[in-house]
Amino acid sequence: MIPSVYLLGTADTKFAELDYLRSVLTGRGVGSHIVDVGTREDPCAADITARQVAACHPDGAAAVFCGERGRAIAAMSEALRRFLPGRADLAGVIAIGGSGGTALVAPALQDLPIGLPKILVSTVASGNVAPYVGESDLSMVYSVVDLQGLNRISRTILANAANAMAGMVLHPAPHDAGTRPAVGITMFGVTTPCVTEAMHILTGDFECLVFHATGTGGRSMERLVRQGMIGGVLDITTTEFCDFVAGGIFPCEAGRLDAVAATGVPYVGSCGGLDMVNFGARDTVPDRYRDRVFVQHNPFITLMRTTAEECGQMGRLIGARLNRCHGPVRFYYPEKGFSQLDRPGQPFHDPAADAAFRDALASTLEQTDRRRFISLPLALNDPAFAQAMVTEFRTLFEESHPYAPH
Repeated sequence: MIPSVYLLGTADTKFAELDYLRSVLTGRGVGSHIVDVGTREDPCAADITARQVAACHPDGAAAVFCGERGRAIAAMSEALRRFLPGRADLAGVIAIGGSGGTALVAPALQDLPIGLPKILVSTVASGNVAPYVGESDLSMVYSVVDLQGLNRISRTILANAANAMAGMVLHPAPHDAGTRPAVGITMFGVTTPCVTEAMHILTGDFECLVFHATGTGGRSMERLVRQGMIGGVLDITTTEFCDFVAGGIFPCEAGRLDAVAATGVPYVGSCGGLDMVNFGARDTVPDRYRDRVFVQHNPFITLMRTTAEECGQMGRLIGARLNRCHGPVRFYYPEKGFSQLDRPGQPFHDPAADAAFRDALASTLEQTDRRRFISLPLALNDPAFAQAMVTEFRTLFEESHPYAPH
C-alpha cells in the first residue's frame, strides 16, 4: 500500500484549501487523501467521506449526524480518533480548521504515535495551544488569515505546511529501536546539576529521556511509561505538584504517578523544585500571594516560595499516590535543600517548610520492603545525592529486569 498523507478538514467549506494542499504534495511526489470531517451528510468531492469517518463512532454515523452542532462535533471527533489508527497507508496528517475544526481534530492527532508527522493549520494557533497539542509532537501553524478561500496569504501558509509535510514523509528520521533500556528523568533549571550527574552515571547503560517539568513534561513521560517505551522513572523534579496545589502555570494533572502505579515500573523520586510555584510575569501573580517571597526567574516567569502548609499538602498528596504503586518505590529526601534556590543564603531557603513536606510524606507513605522513604544529609544538587539515587535505581531496575545491564 502506497503511503499517503491524510488531509483533514470540513470539505463542505474548505475543499479549496484541502485541494490546494493536495496539489502541493502531488508536486512533491507525495500521495494524499482528502478526508471530510464535516458534520453534515451533504455529498462532496472528498476521497473519504464524512459518513465513512462517522461510521467509526461506537454508536454509528447517526451519533454524528444528529442535527445539534455541539454534539455532532464531539461525536465526529470521537469517530476520527477511531478512524485514523486503522489506516495502513497513513504516512502523515495535515489538518486545517477554525476554532471548531481545531477542537474536532486535535484529540485524534494527539492520539497518533509520536514521530508520525502531524501538522495543524489553525486560526487559533497564536494563542494558548496547550489543549490542542497536549503531550504529543503535533506542530501547529497559525493561518494568519481565516481559512475561508484561497488568497496570497493562505496559499503561502498552506504551501509551507504541505512542503514541510513532504519533507518529513520523503525523508523520515532513521529508525532507532535502541538497545539500551529507557529511563524517564524529570528536570527543571534549578535541578540541572542533579540530573546532569545522574545522566553521566546512567548513560552508558540506559537511554536517558529527560522531561522538562512543566506539567506537559510529566504527562509526556507518563504517556511513554504507559506505552511501554520507558522502563523506569527517576523523578528527580516533582515541582509540578507545587503548581497543582497553589494554582501555578505548570501544574501536573490529578493523575500524576498513575502510569507508574498502573505499570509497576521501578520508581525513584525526590523533592526537586518543591520549593517553588511558577507564575507568569510579576503582574500576573494572584493578589492573594502579594506578601510571599518571590524570585524573578526571567521577564516571563516569576517563582514563589512554597509555604509549610503547601509543602505539607504536597507531602500527603505524593505519599498517597505512591501508596498506590505496586512496583518498587524509593523516595529520597534532601535535608539541605530542594533546589539551587533552597540552599543556605539563597532566597528560598526555608528549612521549616521543607521539614513540613518531609513529615507529611513520612507519615502518609506506607513503607514496606518495596516502598521506602530515605532521608540524606545532602542538598538535592550535591553530586553524592544524585549518585545515591542512581545506585538505588540501578538496583531496583536490575531486580525488576533480570537481564538488565550491570
